[in-house]
Amino acid sequence: MSTIKEELYEIIFEADTKIGKIFDVSLLVIIILSILLVVLESVPSIERDYHSLLKISEWVITAIFSLEYLLRIGIVKKPKAYIFSFYGIIDFLSILPSYLGLIMAGAHGFMVIRALRLLRIFRILKLNRYTKEGAIIIRALRDSRIKISVFLFAVLTMVIIIGTIMYLVEGGENGFTSIPRGIYWAIVTLTTVGYGDISPATSLGQFFASVVMIIGYAIIAVPTGIVTAELTKLSSKPTSTQVCSNCMAEDHLENAVYCYKCGKKLN
Repeated sequence: MSTIKEELYEIIFEADTKIGKIFDVSLLVIIILSILLVVLESVPSIERDYHSLLKISEWVITAIFSLEYLLRIGIVKKPKAYIFSFYGIIDFLSILPSYLGLIMAGAHGFMVIRALRLLRIFRILKLNRYTKEGAIIIRALRDSRIKISVFLFAVLTMVIIIGTIMYLVEGGENGFTSIPRGIYWAIVTLTTVGYGDISPATSLGQFFASVVMIIGYAIIAVPTGIVTAELTKLSSKPTSTQVCSNCMAEDHLENAVYCYKCGKKLN
């Protein structure tokens, strides 16, 4: 029985085998088809003429997704690890709307959330140039989250100060009717978006706005530099698409034998 479970795990959770790749690609096709059905059902003329066919097709797809979800729970060593993982939640949300539609009107529209399942494409295709680099980018973002959080807090403090100053400089006129409106202008200007719905009219306000615009260009480069520095550190550490069957951890090094999170041996 354990051998069957291991084989199913290789097919369903990983795409190292030919059968595994066929399974994953087939699943992607079904996901795309389900999204297409939801889109077509929103067209009144199509929904009216093909209502029965659309409903039957949707329930067939829901049955496939439900079976896949139950299989995933049944073959992992720790079902809770999968159920509460990112993809486990997405898998659950992909079948939930159909059943909610039986007891709650309007829930059917939430089935577009299945589009999130297409995120699996980076693990399914397993193309080295995309999978490995994608894993490096994700790890770089994760490793730089503290620095970026501190940076965002600094920016938040800055826009509050700038918004308050502009409110005082413009005297509550020219769209700067409150501090929150001033903060909104500061965010739009600092990010160099520049909607133009609010703009200073006084000479002092325009001078201050020019300074904020110049600061904005410098601020945009900061998070890019932080992530780039982390990418440089990780570029020499290639990762694989192995998924630990015990804790569902991903992003293991290419030649890893044991899971970096729980220490269990990888498949």
